Amino acid sequence: MTDSETPTGDILTLQIHHRNASHPLTLPTTSTLTDLTELISSTLQIPPTHQKLLISPSPGMLKHPFPPTPVQDLLPLTSPKFKLTLLGTPPRDIESLNTHGTELKARAEARDRAHRLYAAKPTPSSTSSNVSKIHTLSNSANGSGSYTFHRCVPLPHLPNPSKSLTFLERLRDDPGIKSAMQKHKFSVPLLTEMDPAEHTTSESRTLGLNRNKGEVIELRLRTDAYDGYRDYRTIRKTLCHELAHCVFSEHDRDFWDLTSQIEKEVERGDWTKSGRTVGEQDFYNPGDWEGVREHGGWW
Repeated sequence: MTDSETPTGDILTLQIHHRNASHPLTLPTTSTLTDLTELISSTLQIPPTHQKLLISPSPGMLKHPFPPTPVQDLLPLTSPKFKLTLLGTPPRDIESLNTHGTELKARAEARDRAHRLYAAKPTPSSTSSNVSKIHTLSNSANGSGSYTFHRCVPLPHLPNPSKSLTFLERLRDDPGIKSAMQKHKFSVPLLTEMDPAEHTTSESRTLGLNRNKGEVIELRLRTDAYDGYRDYRTIRKTLCHELAHCVFSEHDRDFWDLTSQIEKEVERGDWTKSGRTVGEQDFYNPGDWEGVREHGGWW
């Protein structure tokens, strides 16, 4: 069937192209453009106010309000190039997108509130027995303790924040990380986790972020399904990458040389060579995949 057919005298069939699919619509030959848009609305659940009609070769793009012009007078039905394309989204799809956007915004606001809250609080003792609090590493007498992550902050709106805190503290206290930070004199006010849902697209997964050359470092600790945690040593390697961004913003040769140097220093400084156990519990890591893009800046 072509894009327009008139099988019998008073009936007209049009092919409406929408989202890579063709939809045949049948209507009287006396129908107007307004009638056509109402038929589209009842068939595809896209109201006229949400419709745009691309008519080729002419008259081109039409949108609401549509004139009551007879279809046979308006559409180039006899042209071999005639094509009628509908541009529009059903309200239910728009509502779903808006809901998803609202959820992502709420998560981002919760994260920002948590950052502001913990930044305003005095630093608690790292020897506190209450694991729900945020622990930091106290400065040592010789001052070497100033080169560290001064606060470890999990995201309180995600499940089991105390477990994420344990993970962040393990990274902070990792012998290799401590050694590298002291050597390069890295002092980072805040180490925190990122919400996977906010940093995943169809084309990439962000593994880490460095804000303003060391103001905040965010790491992707959790699996995409929130059913566990990713591999510790893989996350530690991402942390080396983000620490290099404390010096270099761009992914140039200087940056990659420093990243490689920090990774080697961390490996040499890791006298424990520990595996995946954190707090006497294994962090589940189902099918971890790391062939993705990393972002160094958060400006």
